[in-house]
Amino acid sequence: MSIRPYRDIKRRKTKEIKVGKVKVGGDNPISVQSMTNTLTTNIKATINQINEIHNEGADIVRVSCPDENSTKALKEIVKHVNVPIVADIHFHFKRAIEAAENGASCLRINPGNIGSISRIKEVVKAASANNCSIRVGVNAGSLEKDILEKFKEPCPEALVESALRNIKILENENFDNLKISVKSSDIFLSIEAYRQLSKRIDYPLHLGITEAGGFVSGSIKSSIGLGTLLLEGIGDTIRISLSDDPVKEVKIGNEILKSLNLRERGVKIISCPSCARQGFQVIETVKILEKRLSHITKPVTLSIIGCVVNGPGEAAMTDVGITGGMKGSNMLYLSGVQSEKVLTNDMIEKVVSEVEKKASEFEKS
Repeated sequence: MSIRPYRDIKRRKTKEIKVGKVKVGGDNPISVQSMTNTLTTNIKATINQINEIHNEGADIVRVSCPDENSTKALKEIVKHVNVPIVADIHFHFKRAIEAAENGASCLRINPGNIGSISRIKEVVKAASANNCSIRVGVNAGSLEKDILEKFKEPCPEALVESALRNIKILENENFDNLKISVKSSDIFLSIEAYRQLSKRIDYPLHLGITEAGGFVSGSIKSSIGLGTLLLEGIGDTIRISLSDDPVKEVKIGNEILKSLNLRERGVKIISCPSCARQGFQVIETVKILEKRLSHITKPVTLSIIGCVVNGPGEAAMTDVGITGGMKGSNMLYLSGVQSEKVLTNDMIEKVVSEVEKKASEFEKS
């Protein structure tokens, strides 16, 4: 059982491209990305972090390639991971060529610092030869000098002009396996830039609020910015930029998509903030269940409500539900129907068991 969306989001129709084995755009699910923060030359640490990010639910992982040793490391890294790798390139176009030749599935280039048109053409040639897609990553903080002089300051129109200019360069080389981003640390600037660009092109859009900040502030800014665009049907792949563990970026990204019914992956928990009416310790219970159920990838809805005010109603709309009762006895709901009373001491194990059963049923169906 899943809660029926009050309103379905009509996504903007875009071209379909491939980032390795992952299809982006078209009718494909919105993919979630993150980026390693290890030294890429530390091959073992980078592989471990990529796999942690992937296991959390990332579809694509980006790796910084600031020097030749980093691009050489890609050749070994890609042998030990099962997720497409995007090489993040700034300043040195040769790093992009090396990354394409060493196994990157996508090249992220920054128009503001990658160099002349002739250099971009060399990058395109390498991408084409190695079946590698390209992301044109425009940032408000690193616009081309002439565009910045024209508009006097970063603004939506400046970001869009930069994106369109570089799209044209790639198209002139008969290259269209590309996606675009127009990021800023300012929510309003980012939203308007993406809105304007979405009306001008049909390439997939990579959404993000760049340099969003720490876990709390960055998650909030990203949720507002990306959530606004996603509600309008804009966006084909997302990255939450946090000054924190990149695994948390994936958690937040997936939660944003799950909240908008744009992605079904893992357990979706509906829980109350708790109050004096609670029949058990809701907050601690939710924390424990989030960890215990993190291995489940099939979509299962779970309600954890401390009392009978909203408990039965929420449980009626979820696959598994617990409503707090009196004297340590709580009601378990399965597929929206009362099933049995469960003692508080037995509740977590019972919920884990029932959610795993539901996930197994969905796996077989």
